[in-house]
Amino acid sequence: MAGESKRQSKREELIIAGIEEINRLGVANFSMRRAAEQTGVSCAAPSRHFGDKQGFLAAIIEYVNAQWHDEQMRILSECGGSTREQLVAFSVGYIKFLVEKPHFRSILTLKDDNFDNTYRIGRGKTTSLSLSLVDKYCDEVGMSEETRMRKLYIVRSLIYGASLMFDNKELPYNEHTLDIVRQSIDREFDLP
Repeated sequence: MAGESKRQSKREELIIAGIEEINRLGVANFSMRRAAEQTGVSCAAPSRHFGDKQGFLAAIIEYVNAQWHDEQMRILSECGGSTREQLVAFSVGYIKFLVEKPHFRSILTLKDDNFDNTYRIGRGKTTSLSLSLVDKYCDEVGMSEETRMRKLYIVRSLIYGASLMFDNKELPYNEHTLDIVRQSIDREFDLP
């Protein structure tokens, strides 16, 4: 049991080092060897844990998705309420996650043609709940497919736009400004 925990710990340390490597140098320059060096393990350790570079990258995506999934479940368990309330709480929670965990944000928003379908499928998992909440709310209130697509676009634009503006210090990152974003997202569902 202790050996398995130690193995899992090294695996997680490698993943975190891999995230830092991607943040510093991008996917094209990602090196399993440098991640191993940063973690203080042999250069063969990443291959034992992940197989190859694609397996390592897939594990990084899976790890970040798991962190975001846990946060989503926490947000929804604390929120309760209507679908609209859940959608707004989820959106603001996603902004907080993106701003407070910039090392994860780079993975969640990564676009790289060198990635295979594993990445695209994994990336889809990060946004599936927001999509399902928008779909559910639009169904509940009888919005057309075109309106649903517009609402999804606007909500995601507000999420990513606010995250970027907070990150660039164009907006102060505090509860007051988050409340303005919260109100903007909520108000969007009052509009046609």
